[in-house]
Amino acid sequence: MQPLIRCYDPAAEYYFDEGCYIHELSNAADDPLLSVARARLPLGGQTRWHRLHGVTERYLIEAGEGLLELAEQPARLVGAGDVVIIPAGCPQRIRCVGEQALVFLALCTPRFVPDCYEDLEPAVG
Repeated sequence: MQPLIRCYDPAAEYYFDEGCYIHELSNAADDPLLSVARARLPLGGQTRWHRLHGVTERYLIEAGEGLLELAEQPARLVGAGDVVIIPAGCPQRIRCVGEQALVFLALCTPRFVPDCYEDLEPAVG
């Protein structure tokens, strides 16, 4: 691995079918131990129930408020500064419940790859 700066490009944000907007800040094969994505849920937005296989995920809430559901645990409110640790294989979803968009960093170890993602909700339509 070589020293590197990945510059932020706001235009790189995209909508992910999970129900949120994603900006991959750092996710590359040459840095396999960690990926960092910025996730944004609009007002009232909610992700689908999902889990990541073989990947531990951490949410670092930057702005807004969310109602977080993890496995069978009761739903919990989270807000700016909170860190959520989600073990590999743990069902999860989060909903924006505040008065502004919910923005958080998703830090995955090892790095997120599409094959680790499992949607736990039935297809719509």
